[in-house]
Amino acid sequence: MTDAAPALKTLKIDFVSDVVCPWCVVGLGGLTTALETLKGEGVAADITFQPFELNPQMAPEGENIVEHIGRKYGATPEQSAANRVMIRERAAEVGFDMRMGDDSRIWNTFDAHRLLHWAHETAPDKQEALKRALFTAHFTENRNLTDAGVLTQAAEAAGLDRAEAGEVLASGRYAPEVRAAEELWRARGITSVPAVVVEGKHLISGGQPAAAFEEALRKIAGEG
Repeated sequence: MTDAAPALKTLKIDFVSDVVCPWCVVGLGGLTTALETLKGEGVAADITFQPFELNPQMAPEGENIVEHIGRKYGATPEQSAANRVMIRERAAEVGFDMRMGDDSRIWNTFDAHRLLHWAHETAPDKQEALKRALFTAHFTENRNLTDAGVLTQAAEAAGLDRAEAGEVLASGRYAPEVRAAEELWRARGITSVPAVVVEGKHLISGGQPAAAFEEALRKIAGEG
């Protein structure tokens, strides 16, 4: 006789993040690695990606990354470069190729969040793929996240309908819903990302390694 498989416990996870947040890449990698490990213990997750804009007032032309980090955080160009190396190494640990350099730019991400909302509404099983495609467009390919062509190509790469994605962008659809969601998470006290909210009440902050997510999720699952 074999032991019965553990009963499946599916955790509801809201992953609050921005697509120009490098630590969100690291955090998602840590989370998904932890969930792979926890599968054998009967723990699964239903992940929804929630909007957060690091730079909601960013102009359409964006801003050079070195100038942006210097203006926002007071970092010197040398400090900015060293930080990028460290983040690149952390991203590589979770299998992500981050290629940001001195000429990279930071973009307004509101339209990207509208597409992510559309994906969740119409094909929720493809929202994570779209999130990852947007991360790749920005951090690996250094593409312009305000360009409709870039955004619709990411949608297509995620298995979504490119023409419908273009219609969503052109029409302004889901703008009120994204604004409302952003305000909701701010009202709940989220001021930095990634913020991983489990079962609506447990907060795991920052680009944590897989072991930290694994420990926290195992404990939360055990409470049920």
